[in-house]
Amino acid sequence: MKHATAIAATLVEALPYLQRFSEQTIVIKYGGNAMVEEELKANFATDITLLKQVGINPVIIHGGGPQIGKVLNKIGKQAEFIEGMRVTDSETMDIVEMVLAGLVNKEIVANINKAGGKAVGLSGKDGGLICARKMQLERNDPELDVPEIIDLGHVGHVHAIHPEILELLEEDRFIPVIAPVGYNKAEGQSYNINADLVAGAIAAKLGAAKLVLLTDVHGVLDQNNDLCSSLTPSQTAAMIDNGTITGGMIPKAQCCLDAVAAGVAQAHIIDGRKPHALLLEILTDAGVGTVFSNA
Repeated sequence: MKHATAIAATLVEALPYLQRFSEQTIVIKYGGNAMVEEELKANFATDITLLKQVGINPVIIHGGGPQIGKVLNKIGKQAEFIEGMRVTDSETMDIVEMVLAGLVNKEIVANINKAGGKAVGLSGKDGGLICARKMQLERNDPELDVPEIIDLGHVGHVHAIHPEILELLEEDRFIPVIAPVGYNKAEGQSYNINADLVAGAIAAKLGAAKLVLLTDVHGVLDQNNDLCSSLTPSQTAAMIDNGTITGGMIPKAQCCLDAVAAGVAQAHIIDGRKPHALLLEILTDAGVGTVFSNA
C-alpha cells in the first residue's frame, strides 16, 4: 500500500508539469554513458516515448564521439584533436557521417520504436535542416602578429536551421532523432558539428520550452562541489570568471546561456547516468541537475 501511495504521489506531483508542457517542444542532446550502457539506453527510450505519449514533443540530437573513435581504430586511422575538436579530413568525414547518421542514429530510432514510440532518424542534410559553414579556429601565437588560423577540415558551425521537416513530423506525432551533420549546398560539403551547438540552435529556432543536455556529470558544481540547482546568466558568468566553471563545462554552460538568450525558457545540464534522469528533471519538483534561466 505504501508503494502504491508513493506512485500516486509522484503522478500528482507531475500533473502541473504535464499541464505546463503539453504541446510544447523539448530539445534533448543525448550523449555520454546514457548512450552506451544498455539499461540507460532502454530507460532513455522509455522516457522519450512517455513524454510523447502525454502530449510533450521531444526532439533529440545525439552525439557519437566514442563510436566514431572505435570505427577509426578498426580501419587504422589515427584520430587527431585540436582544442577538443576532431580534425576531420574527407575520409574521416565519411566515417563520421556513416557512424552518426547510420549506426548511432538508427540504433536510437530502433530503441524508441521498440519502447512504443514513433521515431524518425534524420541528419542535417534531410530537408535542408542544418545549413553549415566551415569553422575557422584561431589560436594566438606569441611569435606571430596575427592569430594563427587552424584548418580543422570538415568541422563546421550552424549557419541556419530550416525546421519545416521537424514541424511536419511533430504534427504527425513522430519523434525526430537528429545526427549533427550539417550541409553546405553551395560547396556540396558535409560538416561535422558539435551536438550541443546543434541542439541549442534547434531549440532556439523551434522556440522550445526547454533545452536539456544529458552529460556524464551531476551538473554545475559550486566551489564546495555542491550541485547548483539553478543559475542565472550573471551568476554563470561570475562562476566562469572566478574559475568555478572550467574545462569542458564552459562550452556546455555557454550553450545553455545562448539558448536562454535566444528565447528558450529554460536550459538544463543533467546527469544521464541516473536512471530516468530526463523524467526526474522535467516532471518533478526537485529535478536532478542545473537549470539556467533568466528568472
